[in-house]
Amino acid sequence: MPVQSGPLFILRDIGKTFASGTVALKDVDLTVREGDFLSLLGPSGCGKSTALRIIAGLIEPSSGVVDWRGAPLACGDIGFVFQEPTLMPWASVFDNVYLPLRLRGVSRSAARDEVAQVLARVHLTGFEDAMPRELSGGMKMRVSIARGLVTRPRVLLMDEPFAALDEITRFKLNNDLLELWGHGDLTVVFVTHSVFESVFLSNRIAVMAAGPGRIFAEIDIETSQPRDEAFRTSPDYAELCRKVSGALGRAMGREGSEREVANVD
Repeated sequence: MPVQSGPLFILRDIGKTFASGTVALKDVDLTVREGDFLSLLGPSGCGKSTALRIIAGLIEPSSGVVDWRGAPLACGDIGFVFQEPTLMPWASVFDNVYLPLRLRGVSRSAARDEVAQVLARVHLTGFEDAMPRELSGGMKMRVSIARGLVTRPRVLLMDEPFAALDEITRFKLNNDLLELWGHGDLTVVFVTHSVFESVFLSNRIAVMAAGPGRIFAEIDIETSQPRDEAFRTSPDYAELCRKVSGALGRAMGREGSEREVANVD
């Protein structure tokens, strides 16, 4: 796993109320460290995706700030992977991945090596000329991840990217994502409904509660075992899942309760 260092950004008293009057988030405080793999775990309607979009700058908070520590963000410092691959159906794999660089004015020829490198990282070398209709669901998601990585972002934001995939494909992409994170140059914030997925992937989990959306618990996921198939069936994994599931159950069962901080050893 990458070594975590100081804070990369901090959510300070974030609130979001939509025009309809719906209070999606209230008093959200969360620190994300450089090198974290942080999962936002919680039920539907707890504001996970809203928080992710505020971090990305896609929507503005109604109150509070996202405090980016150190140097200001440069163009391309944030990559975003949506729940659906959102690929351009008329464009090849290469051109779908090239899109963020094209929007930055990088020529196709100048981008060729960068696109080839990121496709290799997601195990899609040889599929540069394939069209989205020719790809499986898992391959489409790999293209979407490659597009999120092609600008070499400091932070990759992922909004339930594997939710619609079958379990076998989801497990494989979980493994691939950990391999990408293991390079040590990436911070990931990952939205999920799955306790099992969050424990397998994360070094930290922020459990969210609804009504309004807020951070209910922060849980450190520490294990000496490598995150592989043996870990999925280990007693350590089962125990970690039990503890995270317990925190999630308390978050769902006690609306308006105060924040709980848990450290899982």
